[in-house]
Amino acid sequence: MPYAVPAPAITTIPVDGQSAAFPVHRIYCVGRNYEDHAREMGETGRESPFFFLKPADAACHGAPENALELPYPSLTSNLHHEVELVVAIGIGGSNIAAIDAAHHIFGYAVGLDLTRRDLQNNMKKQGRPWSIAKAFDRSAPLGTITPKAQAGDITQASISLELNGVTRQSSTIDKMIWNIAETIEQLSIAWTLQPGDLIFTGTPSGVGPIVRGDAVRGHVSGLRDLEVHFR
Repeated sequence: MPYAVPAPAITTIPVDGQSAAFPVHRIYCVGRNYEDHAREMGETGRESPFFFLKPADAACHGAPENALELPYPSLTSNLHHEVELVVAIGIGGSNIAAIDAAHHIFGYAVGLDLTRRDLQNNMKKQGRPWSIAKAFDRSAPLGTITPKAQAGDITQASISLELNGVTRQSSTIDKMIWNIAETIEQLSIAWTLQPGDLIFTGTPSGVGPIVRGDAVRGHVSGLRDLEVHFR
């Protein structure tokens, strides 16, 4: 059947060691999933997980060996970095038990949940949705996806972010409030997960502003680093 308008392109992310790319279906993000970051944002305790979404084409990447060049987003003067472990889903399903979650994982990548913090704060004050702060163009840069078998024990990995060569965020994946398996379980109750879904699993403390000219490097041990330059 012909389309009434040009069909949108499929957003894809390269896979380490493979010629085939990973097609992005949806992007799910977990909010406040590290205890230190929850305290940083004024919350305490193990609250029930909550999620927000970004459009598939918010995902962007550069060549594995080169930094990704991004324009500074519009409408903000307070763009924040949030480094995250990204889980790529290879097998979909609903009501997935945590004990079975690993079977559904294709691989992992380093990602940035870019946030227009000034817009988010304004929307919160007004009791309005804050998609404009999280789901804008190119708000989900991520690095090459490493297949699960090549990533090692990701639950013990370190995670960090450098801004212009200075470490701003540093933690370990085991400091998540809701671990990867629990997150997949909870997500799959609310939505039917599909092959191609990406899950941004939350960020540790140390989030902060980015200005034009900054270079950001995200790191998760066992995965390829993500480097982004803002112009």
